[in-house]
Amino acid sequence: MNATTLPSSRIEALIARIARALIAWRKPIGIVTALITLVLGASALRSHLDAGFNKLIPLRHEYMQAFLQHAATFSGANRVLVSVRWKGEGDIYNEEFLKTLRGVTDEVFFTPGVNRGQVFSLFTPNVRYIEITEEGFVGEVIIPSRFTPDAEGLAHVRSNVAKSGQIGRLVANDLKSAMVRADLLDVNPQTGERLDYRQVAQKLEEMRAKFDNPNIQIHIVGFAKVLGDVMDGLVTVIGFFVLAFGITAVMLWMYSRSVNLTALALMVALLPVVWLLGLLPFGGVGIDPMSILVPFLIFSIGVSHAVQMTNAWKQDVRAGMTAEDAAESAFRKLAVPGTVALLTNALGFMVIMLIDIPIVHELGMTACLGVLLMIVTNKVMLPVILSHLRLEPQSLGHADGISDLHNRWWAISALAKPRPALLTLLVSLVLLGCGTWYSRQLLTGDIGAGAPELRAESRYNRDNDRIIGDYSIGMDVLSVYAEASNLQEACLNWEVMNAVERFDLAMRGVDGVRSVSTVAGFAKLAAAGNNEGNPRWAALQRTEAALRTGARTASPDLGMNTDGCKVIHLQLFLKDHEGATLKHVVGEAQKFIAADRTPNLRLRLAGGNAGVAAATNEAVEHAEVQMLAAIFGAITLLCWLTFRSWRAVLCIIVPLALVSILCNALMALLGIGLKVATLPVIALGVGVGVDYGIYLFERLQHEVEHNGAPLREAFYEAMRQRGTAAVFTAVTMAIGVGTWAFSALKFQADMGILLAFMFLVNVLGAIFLLPAMACWLGVGQKNEQRPTPPVAAEAH
Repeated sequence: MNATTLPSSRIEALIARIARALIAWRKPIGIVTALITLVLGASALRSHLDAGFNKLIPLRHEYMQAFLQHAATFSGANRVLVSVRWKGEGDIYNEEFLKTLRGVTDEVFFTPGVNRGQVFSLFTPNVRYIEITEEGFVGEVIIPSRFTPDAEGLAHVRSNVAKSGQIGRLVANDLKSAMVRADLLDVNPQTGERLDYRQVAQKLEEMRAKFDNPNIQIHIVGFAKVLGDVMDGLVTVIGFFVLAFGITAVMLWMYSRSVNLTALALMVALLPVVWLLGLLPFGGVGIDPMSILVPFLIFSIGVSHAVQMTNAWKQDVRAGMTAEDAAESAFRKLAVPGTVALLTNALGFMVIMLIDIPIVHELGMTACLGVLLMIVTNKVMLPVILSHLRLEPQSLGHADGISDLHNRWWAISALAKPRPALLTLLVSLVLLGCGTWYSRQLLTGDIGAGAPELRAESRYNRDNDRIIGDYSIGMDVLSVYAEASNLQEACLNWEVMNAVERFDLAMRGVDGVRSVSTVAGFAKLAAAGNNEGNPRWAALQRTEAALRTGARTASPDLGMNTDGCKVIHLQLFLKDHEGATLKHVVGEAQKFIAADRTPNLRLRLAGGNAGVAAATNEAVEHAEVQMLAAIFGAITLLCWLTFRSWRAVLCIIVPLALVSILCNALMALLGIGLKVATLPVIALGVGVGVDYGIYLFERLQHEVEHNGAPLREAFYEAMRQRGTAAVFTAVTMAIGVGTWAFSALKFQADMGILLAFMFLVNVLGAIFLLPAMACWLGVGQKNEQRPTPPVAAEAH
């Protein structure tokens, strides 16, 4: 269809009127869009990173309801651990080490955002020891305020630590390091503003640099440190963006042999990114570091659609049209498939918001907005600019850099014949079977210890390995809350304490649990201490009076319970936070809770960073089916409304579904878990991959219905007019995101590998499987007896 072709339907007539209006009003449109670009470009300079711990929490999950209710009272999931390791001779009981530990404690205490009531160290007053003397129970701070680091003072501290039960917790099992533990608030209590996690991470690194020396080594783990390292890694993200931009520019020039078209395609692809970044500050919204890759995805999609439009315009200009007529013709050809493809892209991002996690909502919202803006930049601004453009003489007479593919397109079009189509379908069934088998091995959640966002050899993960090796606790804590009702002092009630003890003992034997900390365990130690330390007496007493003798172990100052033990904090320290570990431990805890019938006591899951991870995994697992059903349902509806053919729907949907299954299989083979960072990749891949099928089938259907072409010729024309540009953009986008595989950020590398796979395999699915399905579904069957025109045969 060119600019002078008479429309054959109401839709085409409407598009023709819009196309004429665009060209007729091109100057006012150009001025208005240029002004919008200037305003939003200036606003984009105010864009900022906006990170937050609560963004990672599925707030409506039942676990998070309990966590948020009690997070202000007990140690939460947003924790920082700073381990000070002694590398010299002997153990930590020396003047230099303890002086350093005091300095680190002070630095952590005054770090922005720290909940100062939840800082624990050998030097803080909330860490005490309890012992039995002739006068009864005595409890004091571990390091006295007037501590003197002489031989007697050091021996006194050594004795206090041994009696405190902190070995394995705040002091390493080998006595070569000690820890400072602190909880962070999402709002800085000193300023009342949202916590700047980058500032916190910088403060922690300054502390490391200050105290690191030949005898002292500092190890730091925690959400704030992970986020700080991710933000530092964003420099490489920008570098990869620049690299991908350069690769795209070179490949665009090689494809078009036109500096003007190359510059135009890049500019139009960047415009929705600039507009998006410019709109966010107006809504007071920033960009989360975990969704910083969205602008590049928007740019990649923009390049894909810009190449289709510029390619159609160039073909018409070479055929002798003026720039204005060619721009109008290109708009008329691509308005429907391009807009439908962009709408499906937007839906692909929109359905991500089904995952009930604020950070995913932000990602879906910003990406969806960016794609919708692309409808304006690609379908309005691009034709307007093309109507003013002049193709260089060398490009006007130069064949496309990959025009020799047309002969191969004719060979590939044989897949539209019954026998080759049957072979393609059989191969697809084999791939489907293999993909389904391996995708069943896909795990939900993180795989491996430490921070999965970073490489295994990163400083953070090396610090994490050291802390796990030195202590009986680590960052991976699962909290269970025992809520007592109708009791004055629940810790003096044997039934309540017995339930806590039974839970303690049951969970100690669960694979994946390193240690358990409960008031029942402390009460048993107190009972033994009250009987000359005899371990046979380390048992819960059955009367209130007997339990009262160890009541100091239930002091709220220890952070294990509230006043009157209305809520008791049960802590499970896990070996890691892998999805399989969390699922097993949480499952065992749920079995105990379901079987427990203790009156006036309710056990609730779950807090700690492991509780947050478990809730997130369940939210992701629950949302996966909903998300895929929603996106495929939306694409099915849009395709049916566009083509009015169930055959068209199947030809476009089936290759997408096959590639999605193969992507899950690839994740299982590469050891990439299904989580917040990777689940959107599938939706993004489907949303972007559907472009190829829509563009190809729209042209195939046009050739079949309007020109009466047999299926093979129709598919050849679709590949000649649309396929070359589709392959080019798929390869360009895959190379661009493929460079992410070398990023220092593991989550970026994983996304790069998966997106490159989705981009390439989706275009292969459209090229190979779409014509085979069209053949066996009978598309264009009535035209198969038409003889091939001699001119067409020569062209092939």
